[in-house]
Amino acid sequence: MTPTPAREDHFSFGLWTVGWQARDPFGDPTRPALDPVEAVHRLAELGAWGVTFHDDDLVAFGSDEGTREKQITRFREALDETGMVVPMVTTNLFTHPVFKDGGFTSNDRGVRRYAIRKVMRNLELAAELGASTYVFWGGREGSETDSAKDVRAALSRYKEAMDLLCEFVLDRGYGLRFAIEPKPNEPRGDILLPTVGSALAFITSLEHSEMVGVNPEVGHEQMAGMNFVHSISQALWQEKLFHIDLNGQRGPKFDQDLIFGHGDLLSAFFLVDLLENGGPSGAPAYDGPRHFDYKPLRTEGIDGVWASARANMVTYLLLKERAAAFRADPEVQAALTASKVGELAVPTLDEGEGYQQLLADRSAFEDFDLEAAAGFSYGFVHLDQLAVEHALGAR
Repeated sequence: MTPTPAREDHFSFGLWTVGWQARDPFGDPTRPALDPVEAVHRLAELGAWGVTFHDDDLVAFGSDEGTREKQITRFREALDETGMVVPMVTTNLFTHPVFKDGGFTSNDRGVRRYAIRKVMRNLELAAELGASTYVFWGGREGSETDSAKDVRAALSRYKEAMDLLCEFVLDRGYGLRFAIEPKPNEPRGDILLPTVGSALAFITSLEHSEMVGVNPEVGHEQMAGMNFVHSISQALWQEKLFHIDLNGQRGPKFDQDLIFGHGDLLSAFFLVDLLENGGPSGAPAYDGPRHFDYKPLRTEGIDGVWASARANMVTYLLLKERAAAFRADPEVQAALTASKVGELAVPTLDEGEGYQQLLADRSAFEDFDLEAAAGFSYGFVHLDQLAVEHALGAR
């Protein structure tokens, strides 16, 4: 039976997803513009809980104050009418030609100052709408040639902007926390902070690192050939998974933004298992929005837009069901034990043990049975096959 999405599932969508007109580098739009108010109502009808946006998704770039306030008022009314929330907001620092060399890291100092002001303006709106997370995707923060960008200076400017915006939010008491969204390339040849690991390292340099985390996207990590489940695991381990973007991707190519699960299905299964069952005692490891950052296929009309939005949520729920069955299966539990998966959680050293005690323990080295340990068969093939059978609904 196909599951029905509901508000308690905490599914959210960006206005730029269902509102994508399907323009690409080789073709004109295949769909008309979508009114954000209609998007809110249609997503609510499908069972979504939240909606997110860039500033320019909601109010066209360059609009006067009267137009801006009118559009925001209409959007607020739609939220009130549907009960939809705004869990996350972000800023567009990539579409307008002024950002062709970046926002925070443009070689032009004036552009950098303008970019920060643009973000500050939208931070105020995000706080007014009750958002808890603010995402930074630096799609233009990078270069195509190493001669054109002093990367060390660029990272200093990136840090300067993040430190200033943290101070702004703290002084205003907005209660927002920041999430950096990594991506290796596209639209720039090479984007700064290309992976979750590089973003996590950068965050340690910030003045208020405690309020900055990451917003990993499935396709972005897989474009770089990374294992998304591993990346999310590290973000969770460092308590820095502040938000997540779900979609589908088929290997290291252009950013496909497919429906969630319509790329690497087995990776999506293990991701949902991690998010929903990977915490202490099988509790959810992540309690934030399940946010979809995808693009309805260019071949589809508006009916296909809403079918694809529903497909994201249904696929997630189906994988959630399969993951729960996988964890509850006695044969899986036995296979996990046989593979010593749980033993990895046991500290290598005993409580109070240091290197002196380890050196004195002959069983750890001198008397350690190398042949027995080397000959142990972990049974990972059987365990993984059980996962595949559960993911496919065969068990």
